[in-house]
Amino acid sequence: MLIILVPTLLLVLTTWLTPAKWLWPTTLMHSLIIAFASLHWLENVSEVGWSHLNTYMATDPLSTPLLVLTCWLLPLMILASQNHTKHEPVSRQRMYITLLTSLQILLIMAFGATELMMFYVMFEATLIPTLIIITRWGNQKERLNAGMYFLFYTLASSLPLLIALLMLQKNVGTLSLLPAPLPITGMPMTSSTKLWWVACLLAFLVKMPLYGAHLWLPKAHVEAPIAGSMILAAVLLKLGGYGMMRMLPTLEPLTKELSYPFILLALWGVVMTGSICMRQTDLKSLIAYSSVSHMGLVIAAILIQSSWALSGAMILMIAHGLTSSAMFCLANTAYERTHSRTMLLTRGMQMVLPLMVSWWFAASLANLALPPLPNLMGELAIITSLFNWSPWTIILTGAGTLITAGYTLYMFLSIQRGTLPTHIIALDPSHSREHLLMALHMLPLFLLILKPELIWGLAAC
Repeated sequence: MLIILVPTLLLVLTTWLTPAKWLWPTTLMHSLIIAFASLHWLENVSEVGWSHLNTYMATDPLSTPLLVLTCWLLPLMILASQNHTKHEPVSRQRMYITLLTSLQILLIMAFGATELMMFYVMFEATLIPTLIIITRWGNQKERLNAGMYFLFYTLASSLPLLIALLMLQKNVGTLSLLPAPLPITGMPMTSSTKLWWVACLLAFLVKMPLYGAHLWLPKAHVEAPIAGSMILAAVLLKLGGYGMMRMLPTLEPLTKELSYPFILLALWGVVMTGSICMRQTDLKSLIAYSSVSHMGLVIAAILIQSSWALSGAMILMIAHGLTSSAMFCLANTAYERTHSRTMLLTRGMQMVLPLMVSWWFAASLANLALPPLPNLMGELAIITSLFNWSPWTIILTGAGTLITAGYTLYMFLSIQRGTLPTHIIALDPSHSREHLLMALHMLPLFLLILKPELIWGLAAC
């Protein structure tokens, strides 16, 4: 663990001590070395699942893919933000990179935590750098409103979790994850135990987010700068899924009784948010709502708790992290040239940026789960598990799949096809930096086709 954490901490020093003209290349190189070094976590030779153990942190097949994704994303965020912050004073550029690095440190400690209370503290601490990034570096004046939504949704849902964890510590005596968490047996199905179960999961369901508690997400995504959108879509939403996977084995007897309305709400959310995407005019808003739709499948899969469903949820989380981040990067390249997120004003891009169309096409196909991409593996495993749990779920999951294909094709055709708007006279050509950024998103996604067991989660044990 320290092999990755210490260089990440030293990246903060690198950021502040590097001469201004070498700031971006040096931090990019440093973060890329950390990202490649993190790949050694994927080699898990332990028989009990846990490896790279120390007093407070460890990795297992559930946390390893998310840890690697977190480390992989930092160089991509630095690469994507270079143009966005070029007009800022150097001190603010340094501060921006420091916030991104601090997010990586907190996320590594959250995913690597072997104790639920440490996980909770790090889970909450990620709020601070994310909030500063959104409210300080966002593009529009609405960013303060988006930051308030993000802050209060997260805080209001997290306080019940803290109380629930303190109660669990009092009743069980430990919050450690290292021994397999024992189900709490013999708890009567009273109103207080039902409330306790909801309190344990509410913070994670809002973070994912569950349909109905999702209003903060489109606002935060739309107003955030590119790095904020990338980290939100790729990793911060997955904190919720990871937390649910860790908590639910402890709550096992209660989950069978209480999960039905949440599964129904998640699946209904897949259809509803997909339908909302069909009538969006704002490109970033469309991609944000599509994240809510995909996370609805993940929530339903985690709540039914079968091994195949959990495996599918893990695969879809990693695949969605790379795909969604890539789509936000593509949306940003269009925004930097046209200064508009309205799809009607950015149509016909195929005419002026022909090479970017291939990246748009690859990302769109990944979003609608084209075989044999990991997105399809995850969705198939989840849909099969849900059908096995109740055949009626096929109505909602099938409709959700069709709508996803519909809005993805609508988005691609709206932006790339058609005649170029008359107000677009001259655009910058696409840069090598942008093509490298997209290649580093899509290449891991394609390589995972060859070895999907890396992201199967606990089913790989």
